[in-house]
Amino acid sequence: MNPLTLLFLAFSLFLGTLTTLSSEHWMLAWLGLEINTLAIIPLMIKTHHPRAIEAAIKYFLVQTSTSATLLFSCTMIAWVTGQWSIIPHTDLTAVDLLTISLAMKLGIAPFHFWLPDVLQGITLPTGLILSTWQKIPPVVLLFQVAPNTNLNLLLTMALLSTIIGGWGGINQTQIRKLMAYSSIAHLGWMVAVVKLAPELAFFNFIIYLLITTTMFWTFHILDIKTTPNILLAWSKSPGLTTLALLMLLSLAGLPPLTGFLPKLVIAQKLISSHLTPLATAMLLTTLLSLFFYLRLVYVLAITMAPHPLFSLAPWKNSCRPRPTKTLAILITLSLFLAPAYPMISVFF
Repeated sequence: MNPLTLLFLAFSLFLGTLTTLSSEHWMLAWLGLEINTLAIIPLMIKTHHPRAIEAAIKYFLVQTSTSATLLFSCTMIAWVTGQWSIIPHTDLTAVDLLTISLAMKLGIAPFHFWLPDVLQGITLPTGLILSTWQKIPPVVLLFQVAPNTNLNLLLTMALLSTIIGGWGGINQTQIRKLMAYSSIAHLGWMVAVVKLAPELAFFNFIIYLLITTTMFWTFHILDIKTTPNILLAWSKSPGLTTLALLMLLSLAGLPPLTGFLPKLVIAQKLISSHLTPLATAMLLTTLLSLFFYLRLVYVLAITMAPHPLFSLAPWKNSCRPRPTKTLAILITLSLFLAPAYPMISVFF
């Protein structure tokens, strides 16, 4: 892709996100979401592969219907309240409809049907943008409408997301689909407390962005797209392969790694809010996610399948992207943020 075109699309992504984050009017927020949608589609089809084009069409159709629902619910709110303020002052059915449209944009269950197929059809760098940057504007809007949203709706979506996010990834061999179901499960934990404790939901989202960015970047450097590719990762970067093993354990939420922190504080909040059955169910569903994470860890832990040593090992190609200092910082935070929990907990 032409560098100027790439720069223009990157600027459009930044502009769309900034427009949504800084707006106090629903029309401006909707405009920012549309700029983001239109800016990422050329990035999705830059490989000129039929699967990428299919993913872009699916993404466009879903986002179009979601945007129409969002605009319709905003119009209903304006009709009843007489204002286009981004924070409604009363409980309305339209607010629940607005929450559903935002959940579909984020890929939260049961509106997740598009996310695994779309992520599977695009490259890892574009998947990184779709899984992190593209989720920031809808999440911010969800935080603003959550105080007036039906709590039962949010808790139902949270439980379904953790169940589907764990169950859907069990038989997957495609890394991008695994990351899609991981995203669904992690956002389910965020939605569970977005109304009860927005600061905990924000903390969970930051940890999600941190670990997901690190994992996508690592998979891109190691050129891991399927489970069999993991067997050859050691020949590209043995040290990074070892760290990828630990990051998968962090993504699974095992203590004392960083990924354990949000699950711990969110479970504590749900129990203190007299939602112990929900907290128990969500913690049990993490065992489903843990299963396929441990399966990847097992493949990473062994060196290679029983083949001649040099038959499948690729040469270390200097054209491949290399680990950077930024990635080193992200890996450190993704693994070893747990000891800072006593300092972080004072904000909760």
